[in-house]
Amino acid sequence: MKKLVLALALVAVMMTEVQPVRACTSVIVSGRVTKDGRPMIFKHRDSKSVHNMMIVVQGQRYRYLGLVNAEDTKPNDVWGGHNEAGFGIINTAAYNMNGDGGDTDGDGIFIRKALELCATLEDFERLLDTVKKPREVNSNFAVLDAKGGCAYYETGNYDYVKFDVNDPKVAPDGYLMRTNFGTTGNHKLDQGVERYQAITDFMAEACKEGNLEHDYLITHISRYLKHGVTKLDMHDFMPETEENTRYVSFHDYIARYSTASVVLVQGVRPDESPPNTVSWTIMGWPLTTVAMPLVLIKSGSLPAIVTDDGSGHSRLNEMGLKLKERVFSLERGNVEFYGDLSMLMNKKGTGILQRILPIENEVMQLGEEALIRYRKSQDANVMQRYYDWVDAYIVEQYKNMFEIE
Repeated sequence: MKKLVLALALVAVMMTEVQPVRACTSVIVSGRVTKDGRPMIFKHRDSKSVHNMMIVVQGQRYRYLGLVNAEDTKPNDVWGGHNEAGFGIINTAAYNMNGDGGDTDGDGIFIRKALELCATLEDFERLLDTVKKPREVNSNFAVLDAKGGCAYYETGNYDYVKFDVNDPKVAPDGYLMRTNFGTTGNHKLDQGVERYQAITDFMAEACKEGNLEHDYLITHISRYLKHGVTKLDMHDFMPETEENTRYVSFHDYIARYSTASVVLVQGVRPDESPPNTVSWTIMGWPLTTVAMPLVLIKSGSLPAIVTDDGSGHSRLNEMGLKLKERVFSLERGNVEFYGDLSMLMNKKGTGILQRILPIENEVMQLGEEALIRYRKSQDANVMQRYYDWVDAYIVEQYKNMFEIE
């Protein structure tokens, strides 16, 4: 145990470089390997903009549900979601796709355009082909549609390469992963390699255990606390209680200080209608907030706690950030690298993550039940009642458990 602690400390000491701000991690899964036959695209988002929210917007052609920065409600940029045609999209920055050209600022704009205009993968490819070049993007775009299509597009300013997860030759196990490099880019410029190793380990185990399912991926990927390179697992260092302060490094783990939100778009089977598409979300830092399903209903309503609460922010996001401050409590130095593990989890079971999981389990279970009824009836009232319950339940639980509102 002492050797492991020393190794963890040495890893922390050796970290001098700044973490990439857009350090996202993603996974796509073919419907051919999920139990319900529905494809999925998943994004763990890292950003300097940690105040996120969900919005519903009538776009140029299609209405869509999207993840945005709280200050961008028009919106200009969207960072994931789905539209009424059953088209879903997420991305991860791919810093090696434009050579030495570096990062671009058009990825979020392009996602918004795709949600507004596209219904199929073919529509998306047409958009890629016809948009003015340079596209001002460097991304691994993950896309799915209501016909069962699901693919990555490694995309730069002038070129793109498609990776179809439904093709056994491309994805033998039915899934693919990306972090912050494209497999067809300049590998001297790769970023996110350590997280790619972590998500590779996670997905191999999930596949082996038969856990390539939406509920497992949305609740486990962003809480995978095993390092891709060192293989150090934070669970091995849990202190006895929250009084036993123990700072550990969050550098190059999937979850980190800059993690802002999570979205998993679950598509439909070919025999289902597009309105059954679901965006499962964790609004805010995923180690202090909870997952829930969101669908597009006629009213455009969503749970109030994931939308603008009147102050320009999502209430759930802000509650999660208050709890995050209890974890990253250092006041000097590289505070974003080091979190107090005792506040997050401990052997007594009083850590923040340990205490929110029962809340999330209830939210997820009732969400699944609501979706079953909604998929059968297309009755928007089913989801509206669920949304209203979510608002009241989560606020009450966070107030009683953590004394925050």
